[in-house]
Amino acid sequence: MRLLIFGLIIITQCAFAQNPYPQDYFRSPLDIPLVLAGTFAELRSNHFHSGLDIKTQQTEGLKVYAAADGYVSRIKVSFYGYGKALYITHPNGYVTVYAHLKKFSEPIETLIKQEQYKNQSFEIELFPEAGKLEVSKDEVVAFSGNTGGSAGPHLHFEIRDKSETPINPMLFGIGSADSTRPKLVSVFAYPLEEDSHVNSTNESIELRLRPQSVGNYIAESIEAYGAIGFGIETYDRLDLASNKNGVYNIQTFFNGNRSIEIDFKKFTFNETRHLNRLIDYEYYSTKRKRIQKLFIQPNNPLSLYTYKHENGIIRIQDSLSGVYKVRVRDYDNNEIWLTIPIKGKKRADYKRKIIKATDHFLYANQPTTLEKGNVTVTIPKNTFYDDFFIDFNVSNDTLKLHQPTIPAQKNFSINFDISHYQEKDRRQLYLASVSKYGKLYYSRTINKGNILTTKTKYLGTYTIATDATPPTIEPINVQENKWISNYRYLKLKIDDEESGINSYRATINGKWILMEYDYKKNSLIYDFNDNIIADTKNNLRVIVTDNVGNSSTFETTFYRK
Repeated sequence: MRLLIFGLIIITQCAFAQNPYPQDYFRSPLDIPLVLAGTFAELRSNHFHSGLDIKTQQTEGLKVYAAADGYVSRIKVSFYGYGKALYITHPNGYVTVYAHLKKFSEPIETLIKQEQYKNQSFEIELFPEAGKLEVSKDEVVAFSGNTGGSAGPHLHFEIRDKSETPINPMLFGIGSADSTRPKLVSVFAYPLEEDSHVNSTNESIELRLRPQSVGNYIAESIEAYGAIGFGIETYDRLDLASNKNGVYNIQTFFNGNRSIEIDFKKFTFNETRHLNRLIDYEYYSTKRKRIQKLFIQPNNPLSLYTYKHENGIIRIQDSLSGVYKVRVRDYDNNEIWLTIPIKGKKRADYKRKIIKATDHFLYANQPTTLEKGNVTVTIPKNTFYDDFFIDFNVSNDTLKLHQPTIPAQKNFSINFDISHYQEKDRRQLYLASVSKYGKLYYSRTINKGNILTTKTKYLGTYTIATDATPPTIEPINVQENKWISNYRYLKLKIDDEESGINSYRATINGKWILMEYDYKKNSLIYDFNDNIIADTKNNLRVIVTDNVGNSSTFETTFYRK
Protein backbone atom coordinates (compact mmCIF):
# COMPACT_ATOMS: atom_id res chain seq x y z
CA MET A 1 0.00 0.00 0.00
CA ARG A 2 2.88 2.35 0.82
CA LEU A 3 4.38 1.74 -2.62
CA LEU A 4 1.03 2.48 -4.24
CA ILE A 5 0.60 5.78 -2.38
CA PHE A 6 4.21 6.72 -3.17
CA GLY A 7 3.58 6.02 -6.85
CA LEU A 8 0.45 8.15 -6.77
CA ILE A 9 2.39 11.01 -5.20
CA ILE A 10 5.01 10.86 -7.96
CA ILE A 11 2.30 10.84 -10.64
CA THR A 12 0.42 13.76 -9.15
CA GLN A 13 3.59 15.78 -8.64
CA CYS A 14 4.46 15.29 -12.32
CA ALA A 15 0.97 16.44 -13.22
CA PHE A 16 1.40 19.52 -11.04
CA ALA A 17 4.69 20.31 -12.80
CA GLN A 18 2.93 20.65 -16.16
CA ASN A 19 2.01 24.32 -16.22
CA PRO A 20 0.37 25.49 -19.47
CA TYR A 21 0.32 29.15 -18.47
CA PRO A 22 2.90 31.68 -19.72
CA GLN A 23 5.71 32.48 -17.33
CA ASP A 24 7.40 35.90 -17.11
CA TYR A 25 4.71 37.45 -19.33
CA PHE A 26 2.97 39.31 -16.49
CA ARG A 27 4.84 41.43 -13.99
CA SER A 28 3.74 42.15 -10.45
CA PRO A 29 1.21 45.01 -10.36
CA LEU A 30 3.14 46.65 -7.49
CA ASP A 31 6.82 47.49 -7.11
CA ILE A 32 7.04 46.35 -3.49
CA PRO A 33 7.71 42.80 -2.25
CA LEU A 34 4.44 40.91 -2.54
CA VAL A 35 2.86 40.00 0.78
CA LEU A 36 -0.57 38.44 0.44
CA ALA A 37 -3.60 38.90 2.63
CA GLY A 38 -5.70 36.58 0.47
CA THR A 39 -5.01 33.80 -2.03
CA PHE A 40 -6.90 32.47 -5.01
CA ALA A 41 -10.08 30.42 -4.46
CA GLU A 42 -10.13 31.03 -0.73
CA LEU A 43 -13.48 30.25 0.83
CA ARG A 44 -15.36 33.50 1.35
CA SER A 45 -19.00 34.28 2.14
CA ASN A 46 -21.03 32.75 -0.69
CA HIS A 47 -18.14 32.80 -3.16
CA PHE A 48 -14.59 31.74 -3.92
CA HIS A 49 -12.00 34.51 -3.88
CA SER A 50 -11.19 35.24 -7.52
CA GLY A 51 -7.68 36.67 -7.22
CA LEU A 52 -4.84 37.69 -4.92
CA ASP A 53 -5.22 40.30 -2.20
CA ILE A 54 -1.87 42.08 -2.09
CA LYS A 55 -1.01 44.06 1.03
CA THR A 56 -0.09 47.70 0.45
CA GLN A 57 1.83 48.33 3.68
CA GLN A 58 -1.34 49.59 5.43
CA THR A 59 -1.49 52.61 3.19
CA GLU A 60 -3.20 53.90 0.05
CA GLY A 61 -1.81 55.54 -3.06
CA LEU A 62 0.85 53.04 -4.12
CA LYS A 63 1.53 52.99 -7.85
CA VAL A 64 -0.29 50.19 -9.67
CA TYR A 65 1.40 49.03 -12.88
CA ALA A 66 -0.02 47.35 -15.98
CA ALA A 67 1.07 43.72 -15.71
CA ALA A 68 1.69 43.58 -19.48
CA ASP A 69 1.03 45.49 -22.70
CA GLY A 70 -2.64 45.82 -23.62
CA TYR A 71 -5.59 48.17 -23.61
CA VAL A 72 -8.10 49.22 -20.97
CA SER A 73 -11.24 47.27 -21.86
CA ARG A 74 -13.42 48.02 -18.85
CA ILE A 75 -13.61 50.59 -16.06
CA LYS A 76 -16.09 50.25 -13.25
CA VAL A 77 -16.79 52.50 -10.27
CA SER A 78 -19.25 51.28 -7.63
CA PHE A 79 -20.06 51.85 -3.99
CA TYR A 80 -19.68 48.19 -3.10
CA GLY A 81 -17.86 45.13 -4.44
CA TYR A 82 -14.66 46.02 -6.29
CA GLY A 83 -15.08 49.77 -5.74
CA LYS A 84 -12.92 51.43 -8.39
CA ALA A 85 -11.75 48.69 -10.74
CA LEU A 86 -9.73 48.52 -13.96
CA TYR A 87 -9.65 45.73 -16.56
CA ILE A 88 -6.83 45.41 -19.11
CA THR A 89 -7.04 43.05 -22.09
CA HIS A 90 -3.70 41.71 -23.35
CA PRO A 91 -2.64 40.48 -26.81
CA ASN A 92 -2.42 36.88 -25.58
CA GLY A 93 -6.12 36.94 -24.69
CA TYR A 94 -5.83 37.18 -20.92
CA VAL A 95 -7.40 39.98 -18.89
CA THR A 96 -5.88 41.43 -15.72
CA VAL A 97 -8.09 43.07 -13.09
CA TYR A 98 -7.07 45.68 -10.51
CA ALA A 99 -9.64 46.47 -7.81
CA HIS A 100 -10.31 48.60 -4.69
CA LEU A 101 -8.31 51.42 -6.31
CA LYS A 102 -8.07 54.90 -4.86
CA LYS A 103 -7.94 56.52 -8.29
CA PHE A 104 -6.88 55.87 -11.87
CA SER A 105 -3.94 57.32 -13.81
CA GLU A 106 -4.54 60.74 -15.37
CA PRO A 107 -5.82 59.74 -18.84
CA ILE A 108 -8.14 57.11 -17.38
CA GLU A 109 -9.25 59.41 -14.56
CA THR A 110 -10.01 62.16 -17.07
CA LEU A 111 -12.17 59.85 -19.18
CA ILE A 112 -14.09 58.41 -16.25
CA LYS A 113 -14.79 61.83 -14.72
CA GLN A 114 -16.05 63.13 -18.05
CA GLU A 115 -18.54 60.27 -18.15
CA GLN A 116 -19.48 60.68 -14.48
CA TYR A 117 -20.30 64.34 -15.02
CA LYS A 118 -22.08 63.56 -18.27
CA ASN A 119 -24.28 60.96 -16.54
CA GLN A 120 -24.37 62.83 -13.21
CA SER A 121 -23.51 59.63 -11.38
CA PHE A 122 -20.62 58.49 -9.24
CA GLU A 123 -21.32 54.84 -10.07
CA ILE A 124 -20.47 54.14 -13.69
CA GLU A 125 -19.19 51.42 -16.00
CA LEU A 126 -17.36 51.94 -19.30
CA PHE A 127 -16.13 49.56 -22.01
CA PRO A 128 -13.58 51.53 -24.05
CA GLU A 129 -12.93 50.28 -27.57
CA ALA A 130 -9.67 48.50 -28.30
CA GLY A 131 -6.95 51.04 -28.93
CA LYS A 132 -8.62 53.96 -27.18
CA LEU A 133 -6.68 53.54 -23.93
CA GLU A 134 -3.57 51.52 -24.76
CA VAL A 135 -1.13 50.80 -21.94
CA SER A 136 2.36 49.40 -21.78
CA LYS A 137 3.90 46.96 -19.37
CA ASP A 138 5.36 48.87 -16.40
CA GLU A 139 3.07 51.85 -17.05
CA VAL A 140 1.31 53.30 -13.99
CA VAL A 141 -2.42 52.79 -14.56
CA ALA A 142 -3.84 53.46 -11.09
CA PHE A 143 -3.12 53.93 -7.40
CA SER A 144 -3.99 51.45 -4.68
CA GLY A 145 -6.83 52.17 -2.29
CA ASN A 146 -9.58 50.83 -0.07
CA THR A 147 -12.74 51.41 -2.11
CA GLY A 148 -15.79 49.18 -2.38
CA GLY A 149 -16.12 46.16 -0.12
CA SER A 150 -12.47 46.21 0.92
CA ALA A 151 -11.92 45.68 4.65
CA GLY A 152 -8.59 47.52 4.57
CA PRO A 153 -6.07 49.01 2.11
CA HIS A 154 -4.93 46.42 -0.42
CA LEU A 155 -4.87 45.64 -4.13
CA HIS A 156 -7.11 42.89 -5.45
CA PHE A 157 -5.46 41.41 -8.56
CA GLU A 158 -6.87 38.87 -10.99
CA ILE A 159 -5.93 37.11 -14.21
CA ARG A 160 -8.81 35.86 -16.37
CA ASP A 161 -8.85 33.95 -19.64
CA LYS A 162 -10.81 34.82 -22.81
CA SER A 163 -14.02 33.42 -21.33
CA GLU A 164 -13.67 35.59 -18.20
CA THR A 165 -12.72 32.57 -16.09
CA PRO A 166 -10.43 33.61 -13.20
CA ILE A 167 -7.19 31.62 -12.91
CA ASN A 168 -4.76 31.46 -10.01
CA PRO A 169 -2.14 34.20 -10.70
CA MET A 170 0.48 32.02 -9.03
CA LEU A 171 0.32 29.78 -12.09
CA PHE A 172 1.71 32.75 -14.06
CA GLY A 173 4.58 33.29 -11.63
CA ILE A 174 2.98 36.01 -9.49
CA GLY A 175 2.88 35.16 -5.82
CA SER A 176 4.56 35.27 -2.46
CA ALA A 177 7.09 32.99 -0.78
CA ASP A 178 5.60 30.16 1.26
CA SER A 179 7.81 27.88 3.33
CA THR A 180 5.13 26.85 5.83
CA ARG A 181 3.04 23.70 5.74
CA PRO A 182 -0.75 24.03 5.79
CA LYS A 183 -2.52 23.60 9.11
CA LEU A 184 -5.34 21.22 9.95
CA VAL A 185 -7.83 22.59 12.45
CA SER A 186 -10.53 19.93 12.61
CA VAL A 187 -11.89 16.82 10.92
CA PHE A 188 -15.47 15.57 10.76
CA ALA A 189 -17.05 12.26 9.75
CA TYR A 190 -20.44 12.23 8.01
CA PRO A 191 -22.75 9.18 7.86
CA LEU A 192 -24.47 9.63 4.50
CA GLU A 193 -27.30 7.10 4.53
CA GLU A 194 -30.01 6.16 7.03
CA ASP A 195 -28.22 2.97 8.12
CA SER A 196 -24.72 4.52 8.11
CA HIS A 197 -23.11 5.31 11.45
CA VAL A 198 -19.82 6.45 12.91
CA ASN A 199 -19.02 5.77 16.55
CA SER A 200 -22.62 4.67 17.15
CA THR A 201 -24.31 7.75 15.68
CA ASN A 202 -25.96 8.67 12.41
CA GLU A 203 -25.14 12.36 13.05
CA SER A 204 -21.99 14.05 11.80
CA ILE A 205 -19.26 13.89 14.40
CA GLU A 206 -15.99 15.73 15.04
CA LEU A 207 -12.97 13.49 15.49
CA ARG A 208 -10.08 14.07 17.87
CA LEU A 209 -6.80 15.00 16.20
CA ARG A 210 -3.24 14.27 17.31
CA PRO A 211 -0.34 16.13 15.67
CA GLN A 212 2.46 13.88 14.43
CA SER A 213 5.97 14.56 13.17
CA VAL A 214 6.67 17.14 10.41
CA GLY A 215 3.20 18.62 10.61
CA ASN A 216 1.18 15.48 9.91
CA TYR A 217 -1.90 14.40 11.87
CA ILE A 218 -3.65 11.24 12.96
CA ALA A 219 -7.29 11.14 13.98
CA GLU A 220 -8.81 8.88 16.58
CA SER A 221 -9.66 5.42 15.33
CA ILE A 222 -13.34 5.22 14.49
CA GLU A 223 -15.89 2.45 14.25
CA ALA A 224 -18.07 2.89 11.20
CA TYR A 225 -20.51 1.19 8.89
CA GLY A 226 -22.07 2.03 5.54
CA ALA A 227 -21.59 5.06 3.31
CA ILE A 228 -19.57 7.78 5.00
CA GLY A 229 -17.63 10.88 4.03
CA PHE A 230 -15.19 13.23 5.72
CA GLY A 231 -14.67 16.97 5.96
CA ILE A 232 -11.78 19.12 7.12
CA GLU A 233 -11.12 22.66 8.26
CA THR A 234 -7.72 23.71 6.96
CA TYR A 235 -5.72 26.79 6.03
CA ASP A 236 -2.29 27.87 4.86
CA ARG A 237 0.01 30.71 5.95
CA LEU A 238 2.44 32.41 3.61
CA ASP A 239 5.76 33.94 4.64
CA LEU A 240 5.71 37.47 6.11
CA ALA A 241 1.96 37.35 6.86
CA SER A 242 -0.27 35.96 9.58
CA ASN A 243 -3.40 35.63 7.44
CA LYS A 244 -5.14 32.28 7.25
CA ASN A 245 -5.19 31.65 3.51
CA GLY A 246 -6.74 28.97 1.35
CA VAL A 247 -4.95 25.78 0.34
CA TYR A 248 -4.16 24.77 -3.24
CA ASN A 249 -4.96 21.08 -3.52
CA ILE A 250 -6.65 18.36 -1.47
CA GLN A 251 -6.45 14.65 -2.24
CA THR A 252 -7.94 11.69 -0.41
CA PHE A 253 -7.16 7.96 -0.46
CA PHE A 254 -8.92 4.93 0.97
CA ASN A 255 -6.83 1.80 1.47
CA GLY A 256 -4.28 3.23 -0.96
CA ASN A 257 -6.78 3.97 -3.72
CA ARG A 258 -7.54 7.51 -4.86
CA SER A 259 -10.90 8.75 -3.70
CA ILE A 260 -11.22 12.43 -4.59
CA GLU A 261 -9.11 15.42 -5.59
CA ILE A 262 -10.04 19.10 -5.24
CA ASP A 263 -7.85 21.47 -7.22
CA PHE A 264 -8.12 25.23 -6.71
CA LYS A 265 -6.58 26.40 -10.00
CA LYS A 266 -9.60 28.08 -11.57
CA PHE A 267 -13.36 28.32 -11.44
CA THR A 268 -16.14 30.14 -13.27
CA PHE A 269 -18.21 32.97 -11.85
CA ASN A 270 -21.34 30.97 -12.65
CA GLU A 271 -20.32 28.29 -10.16
CA THR A 272 -18.84 30.42 -7.39
CA ARG A 273 -22.15 30.58 -5.48
CA HIS A 274 -22.00 26.78 -5.18
CA LEU A 275 -19.22 27.14 -2.61
CA ASN A 276 -22.05 26.56 -0.13
CA ARG A 277 -22.36 23.03 -1.51
CA LEU A 278 -18.67 22.39 -0.89
CA ILE A 279 -18.76 23.43 2.76
CA ASP A 280 -20.86 22.15 5.64
CA TYR A 281 -23.22 25.11 5.44
CA GLU A 282 -25.20 24.28 8.56
CA TYR A 283 -22.01 24.15 10.62
CA TYR A 284 -20.83 27.42 9.09
CA SER A 285 -24.14 29.16 9.77
CA THR A 286 -23.93 28.31 13.47
CA LYS A 287 -20.17 28.16 14.18
CA ARG A 288 -18.80 30.51 11.45
CA LYS A 289 -16.18 27.91 10.52
CA ARG A 290 -15.91 26.39 7.05
CA ILE A 291 -15.60 22.62 6.91
CA GLN A 292 -14.74 21.49 3.38
CA LYS A 293 -16.59 18.29 2.55
CA LEU A 294 -14.38 15.70 0.88
CA PHE A 295 -17.32 14.05 -0.84
CA ILE A 296 -19.76 15.23 -3.50
CA GLN A 297 -23.47 15.42 -2.79
CA PRO A 298 -26.18 15.55 -5.47
CA ASN A 299 -26.70 18.85 -7.33
CA ASN A 300 -23.09 19.94 -6.87
CA PRO A 301 -21.89 21.42 -10.21
CA LEU A 302 -18.44 22.58 -9.06
CA SER A 303 -15.61 22.03 -11.55
CA LEU A 304 -12.94 21.97 -8.83
CA TYR A 305 -13.07 18.18 -8.60
CA THR A 306 -10.36 16.82 -10.90
CA TYR A 307 -10.78 13.23 -9.72
CA LYS A 308 -13.74 11.55 -8.07
CA HIS A 309 -14.20 7.87 -7.35
CA GLU A 310 -17.67 7.12 -5.98
CA ASN A 311 -17.92 10.91 -5.44
CA GLY A 312 -15.45 10.61 -2.59
CA ILE A 313 -17.86 8.46 -0.59
CA ILE A 314 -16.39 5.37 1.03
CA ARG A 315 -18.35 2.29 2.04
CA ILE A 316 -17.37 0.49 5.19
CA GLN A 317 -18.31 -3.15 5.60
CA ASP A 318 -18.86 -4.94 8.87
CA SER A 319 -15.73 -6.51 10.39
CA LEU A 320 -13.41 -5.02 7.75
CA SER A 321 -10.82 -2.36 8.63
CA GLY A 322 -9.36 0.37 6.49
CA VAL A 323 -7.26 3.53 6.44
CA TYR A 324 -8.43 6.88 5.07
CA LYS A 325 -5.77 9.45 4.21
CA VAL A 326 -5.98 13.12 3.28
CA ARG A 327 -3.19 15.07 1.64
CA VAL A 328 -3.39 18.88 1.84
CA ARG A 329 -0.96 20.93 -0.23
CA ASP A 330 -0.21 24.61 -0.80
CA TYR A 331 1.05 26.09 -4.06
CA ASP A 332 4.72 25.72 -3.09
CA ASN A 333 4.29 21.97 -2.46
CA ASN A 334 4.36 22.20 1.32
CA GLU A 335 2.06 19.41 2.44
CA ILE A 336 0.51 17.64 5.38
CA TRP A 337 -1.09 14.21 5.71
CA LEU A 338 -4.04 13.18 7.84
CA THR A 339 -4.57 9.51 8.68
CA ILE A 340 -7.90 8.14 9.94
CA PRO A 341 -7.93 4.46 11.03
CA ILE A 342 -11.35 2.85 10.47
CA LYS A 343 -12.78 -0.34 11.96
CA GLY A 344 -15.86 -1.71 10.27
CA LYS A 345 -18.54 -2.49 12.82
CA LYS A 346 -22.27 -2.65 12.20
CA ARG A 347 -24.44 -1.76 15.16
CA ALA A 348 -28.16 -2.09 15.69
CA ASP A 349 -28.29 0.38 18.56
CA TYR A 350 -26.77 3.43 16.89
CA LYS A 351 -28.28 6.87 17.48
CA ARG A 352 -30.56 7.86 14.61
CA LYS A 353 -30.45 11.35 13.16
CA ILE A 354 -33.52 13.27 14.22
CA ILE A 355 -35.40 14.91 11.35
CA LYS A 356 -37.99 17.44 12.48
CA ALA A 357 -41.19 16.98 10.51
CA THR A 358 -43.27 20.08 9.75
CA ASP A 359 -46.50 20.77 7.87
CA HIS A 360 -44.57 21.66 4.73
CA PHE A 361 -42.16 19.51 2.73
CA LEU A 362 -40.09 21.14 0.00
CA TYR A 363 -39.05 19.14 -3.06
CA ALA A 364 -35.96 20.78 -4.48
CA ASN A 365 -36.81 20.00 -8.12
CA GLN A 366 -40.34 21.42 -7.90
CA PRO A 367 -41.62 24.99 -7.43
CA THR A 368 -43.15 25.68 -4.03
CA THR A 369 -45.60 28.34 -2.85
CA LEU A 370 -46.24 28.87 0.86
CA GLU A 371 -49.13 31.07 2.00
CA LYS A 372 -50.45 32.14 5.35
CA GLY A 373 -52.21 35.32 6.46
CA ASN A 374 -50.75 38.26 4.57
CA VAL A 375 -47.55 36.46 3.48
CA THR A 376 -46.73 34.49 0.35
CA VAL A 377 -43.36 32.85 -0.27
CA THR A 378 -42.61 31.79 -3.85
CA ILE A 379 -39.73 29.35 -4.29
CA PRO A 380 -38.76 28.40 -7.89
CA LYS A 381 -37.63 24.87 -8.60
CA ASN A 382 -33.96 24.09 -7.97
CA THR A 383 -33.65 26.94 -5.49
CA PHE A 384 -32.35 24.51 -2.87
CA TYR A 385 -30.04 21.54 -3.27
CA ASP A 386 -31.99 19.01 -1.21
CA ASP A 387 -35.55 18.11 -0.24
CA PHE A 388 -36.41 19.02 3.34
CA PHE A 389 -39.17 19.77 5.83
CA ILE A 390 -39.44 23.56 5.96
CA ASP A 391 -40.70 25.59 8.92
CA PHE A 392 -43.22 28.21 7.87
CA ASN A 393 -45.19 30.41 10.23
CA VAL A 394 -46.63 33.94 10.18
CA SER A 395 -47.58 35.98 13.23
CA ASN A 396 -48.07 39.73 13.69
CA ASP A 397 -46.51 40.70 10.36
CA THR A 398 -43.49 38.52 11.05
CA LEU A 399 -42.51 35.54 8.93
CA LYS A 400 -40.47 32.70 10.38
CA LEU A 401 -39.13 30.79 7.41
CA HIS A 402 -37.06 27.95 8.78
CA GLN A 403 -33.56 28.68 10.11
CA PRO A 404 -30.69 30.15 8.00
CA THR A 405 -28.91 26.77 8.05
CA ILE A 406 -29.78 25.56 4.55
CA PRO A 407 -28.13 27.22 1.52
CA ALA A 408 -30.06 28.46 -1.49
CA GLN A 409 -28.43 28.60 -4.91
CA LYS A 410 -30.72 31.32 -6.24
CA ASN A 411 -33.26 33.89 -5.09
CA PHE A 412 -36.78 33.22 -3.90
CA SER A 413 -39.51 35.83 -3.28
CA ILE A 414 -41.19 36.94 -0.06
CA ASN A 415 -44.39 38.98 -0.42
CA PHE A 416 -46.23 40.82 2.36
CA ASP A 417 -49.74 42.22 1.83
CA ILE A 418 -49.86 45.63 3.56
CA SER A 419 -53.46 46.59 2.69
CA HIS A 420 -54.35 46.58 6.39
CA TYR A 421 -52.04 49.58 6.90
CA GLN A 422 -53.35 53.07 6.37
CA GLU A 423 -52.39 54.43 2.98
CA LYS A 424 -50.41 57.33 4.47
CA ASP A 425 -48.19 54.88 6.39
CA ARG A 426 -47.45 52.45 3.57
CA ARG A 427 -44.77 54.65 2.01
CA GLN A 428 -42.56 54.27 5.06
CA LEU A 429 -42.73 50.46 5.22
CA TYR A 430 -39.99 48.08 4.16
CA LEU A 431 -39.08 44.43 4.67
CA ALA A 432 -36.24 43.52 6.98
CA SER A 433 -34.49 40.34 7.98
CA VAL A 434 -34.26 39.82 11.72
CA SER A 435 -31.03 38.59 13.32
CA LYS A 436 -31.05 36.14 16.20
CA TYR A 437 -30.40 39.15 18.44
CA GLY A 438 -33.45 40.99 17.09
CA LYS A 439 -31.56 43.52 14.95
CA LEU A 440 -33.28 44.56 11.72
CA TYR A 441 -31.44 44.59 8.39
CA TYR A 442 -33.00 46.20 5.32
CA SER A 443 -33.82 43.67 2.60
CA ARG A 444 -34.13 45.31 -0.82
CA THR A 445 -37.85 46.02 -1.01
CA ILE A 446 -40.12 46.74 -3.97
CA ASN A 447 -43.40 48.45 -3.18
CA LYS A 448 -46.17 47.30 -5.52
CA GLY A 449 -49.16 49.17 -4.14
CA ASN A 450 -50.53 46.88 -1.44
CA ILE A 451 -47.67 44.39 -1.73
CA LEU A 452 -44.11 44.61 -0.42
CA THR A 453 -41.74 42.19 -2.15
CA THR A 454 -38.16 41.20 -1.49
CA LYS A 455 -35.93 38.62 -3.16
CA THR A 456 -33.42 36.78 -1.05
CA LYS A 457 -31.22 33.68 -0.84
CA TYR A 458 -31.50 33.40 2.93
CA LEU A 459 -33.96 31.54 5.09
CA GLY A 460 -34.76 33.02 8.50
CA THR A 461 -37.06 35.61 10.04
CA TYR A 462 -38.50 38.56 8.10
CA THR A 463 -40.78 41.34 9.24
CA ILE A 464 -42.42 44.58 8.15
CA ALA A 465 -40.50 47.56 9.48
CA THR A 466 -41.14 51.30 9.46
CA ASP A 467 -38.69 54.06 8.61
CA ALA A 468 -40.12 57.50 9.38
CA THR A 469 -36.75 59.13 10.01
CA PRO A 470 -34.94 60.93 7.20
CA PRO A 471 -31.18 60.56 6.69
CA THR A 472 -28.73 62.80 8.56
CA ILE A 473 -26.29 65.14 6.82
CA GLU A 474 -23.39 66.58 8.79
CA PRO A 475 -20.80 69.03 7.41
CA ILE A 476 -17.20 68.14 8.21
CA ASN A 477 -15.11 71.03 6.91
CA VAL A 478 -17.60 73.62 5.69
CA GLN A 479 -19.54 76.20 7.71
CA GLU A 480 -22.09 78.84 6.79
CA ASN A 481 -20.46 81.97 5.29
CA LYS A 482 -16.92 80.69 5.97
CA TRP A 483 -13.90 80.72 3.65
CA ILE A 484 -12.48 77.30 2.69
CA SER A 485 -9.87 78.36 0.13
CA ASN A 486 -7.16 76.22 1.75
CA TYR A 487 -9.09 72.97 1.38
CA ARG A 488 -8.78 70.70 -1.65
CA TYR A 489 -11.75 68.58 -0.58
CA LEU A 490 -15.28 69.34 0.58
CA LYS A 491 -16.42 66.72 3.08
CA LEU A 492 -19.78 65.70 4.51
CA LYS A 493 -20.99 62.79 6.60
CA ILE A 494 -24.30 61.13 5.75
CA ASP A 495 -26.11 58.31 7.53
CA ASP A 496 -29.43 56.54 7.88
CA GLU A 497 -29.96 54.18 10.80
CA GLU A 498 -33.13 52.49 9.53
CA SER A 499 -33.49 51.45 5.88
CA GLY A 500 -30.12 52.88 4.76
CA ILE A 501 -28.92 55.33 2.11
CA ASN A 502 -30.41 54.88 -1.35
CA SER A 503 -29.22 57.94 -3.29
CA TYR A 504 -27.78 61.41 -3.02
CA ARG A 505 -27.35 64.49 -5.20
CA ALA A 506 -25.09 67.49 -4.68
CA THR A 507 -24.91 70.82 -6.51
CA ILE A 508 -22.92 74.03 -6.17
CA ASN A 509 -24.60 77.11 -7.60
CA GLY A 510 -27.01 74.78 -9.36
CA LYS A 511 -24.29 72.72 -11.06
CA TRP A 512 -24.06 68.99 -10.33
CA ILE A 513 -20.84 68.01 -8.57
CA LEU A 514 -19.20 64.63 -8.25
CA MET A 515 -19.19 63.58 -4.61
CA GLU A 516 -17.59 60.21 -3.93
CA TYR A 517 -19.53 58.07 -1.46
CA ASP A 518 -17.69 55.76 0.95
CA TYR A 519 -20.33 53.70 2.75
CA LYS A 520 -17.75 52.32 5.20
CA LYS A 521 -17.03 55.82 6.51
CA ASN A 522 -20.46 57.31 5.70
CA SER A 523 -18.63 60.07 3.86
CA LEU A 524 -19.25 62.24 0.80
CA ILE A 525 -16.17 63.93 -0.66
CA TYR A 526 -15.90 66.47 -3.50
CA ASP A 527 -12.56 67.34 -5.11
CA PHE A 528 -12.27 71.07 -5.87
CA ASN A 529 -9.72 70.15 -8.57
CA ASP A 530 -12.71 69.11 -10.70
CA ASN A 531 -12.88 72.87 -11.44
CA ILE A 532 -16.66 73.17 -11.33
CA ILE A 533 -16.49 76.25 -9.12
CA ALA A 534 -15.74 79.59 -10.76
CA ASP A 535 -17.39 81.96 -8.27
CA THR A 536 -16.22 83.31 -4.94
CA LYS A 537 -19.58 82.89 -3.27
CA ASN A 538 -20.93 79.34 -3.51
CA ASN A 539 -24.25 77.81 -2.61
CA LEU A 540 -23.97 74.10 -1.69
CA ARG A 541 -27.10 71.95 -1.79
CA VAL A 542 -27.10 68.24 -0.92
CA ILE A 543 -30.16 65.96 -0.97
CA VAL A 544 -29.91 62.47 0.54
CA THR A 545 -32.70 59.88 0.22
CA ASP A 546 -33.10 56.62 2.12
CA ASN A 547 -34.52 53.33 0.86
CA VAL A 548 -38.16 54.15 1.63
CA GLY A 549 -38.02 57.64 0.13
CA ASN A 550 -37.40 59.84 3.16
CA SER A 551 -35.19 62.77 2.14
CA SER A 552 -33.03 65.34 3.88
CA THR A 553 -31.64 68.53 2.39
CA PHE A 554 -28.52 70.36 3.53
CA GLU A 555 -27.74 73.85 2.28
CA THR A 556 -24.97 76.26 3.12
CA THR A 557 -23.03 79.11 1.59
CA PHE A 558 -19.23 79.16 1.58
CA TYR A 559 -16.55 81.32 0.00
CA ARG A 560 -13.51 80.30 -1.98
CA LYS A 561 -10.86 82.04 -4.08
